[in-house]
Amino acid sequence: MAGRESAAKDSTGKTRGSGPRGEHDRESFIGLVAGTAESLVRNEGFRALGMRRLAAAIGYAPNSIYNAVGDLDQVVLRVNARTLARLHATLAAKIDPTRAARDNALALADAYLVFVAADPRVWSLLFEHLAAPDQPFPDWYAAALAEPVGLVDTVLAPLIAEPDERRRAVAALWAALHGLASLSTSRKLAVLTPDPPRELARLLVGRFLG
Repeated sequence: MAGRESAAKDSTGKTRGSGPRGEHDRESFIGLVAGTAESLVRNEGFRALGMRRLAAAIGYAPNSIYNAVGDLDQVVLRVNARTLARLHATLAAKIDPTRAARDNALALADAYLVFVAADPRVWSLLFEHLAAPDQPFPDWYAAALAEPVGLVDTVLAPLIAEPDERRRAVAALWAALHGLASLSTSRKLAVLTPDPPRELARLLVGRFLG
């Protein structure tokens, strides 16, 4: 875009922006952009996230972000990939291989609601801002998404043997828990029921799994 300063790359592939932070290789620069974008959304909401605001926050020209990361949709995907990695780690920590599969599934439901409640603005980007939904995700993002989904699939495997049925079950449970979490974090759940979201989540998962 005309008027933007260009980010140069040296022979080692490092990005040299116009800001005071010095040089970064591409991966560390992407991490800087994604981490800063995540902080902006967490503190001020998605409306605070724009290319000029983000560039100013990291001390680089906007064109540096376009060159290394892409447009704002790509920045959001990078933030979402970080969120998915944290979610995967959170869920994985709740699985006990000595426990019944149904109990592990209930533990995951509990952990998911706690995770969402702790960081609702950043979590909301996973579903509320999707770039070009008719286009396939980049491979790196598809891999990030597959980790927590695959974890739930593994937990449900002893209960639902048929792979395609289990895939649909994972999607159905995730969508239902997403709706419950959305209503809870937006304080709209009380319109439907005074019951705590954790009790509803456990009822949902328990009944679904029989």
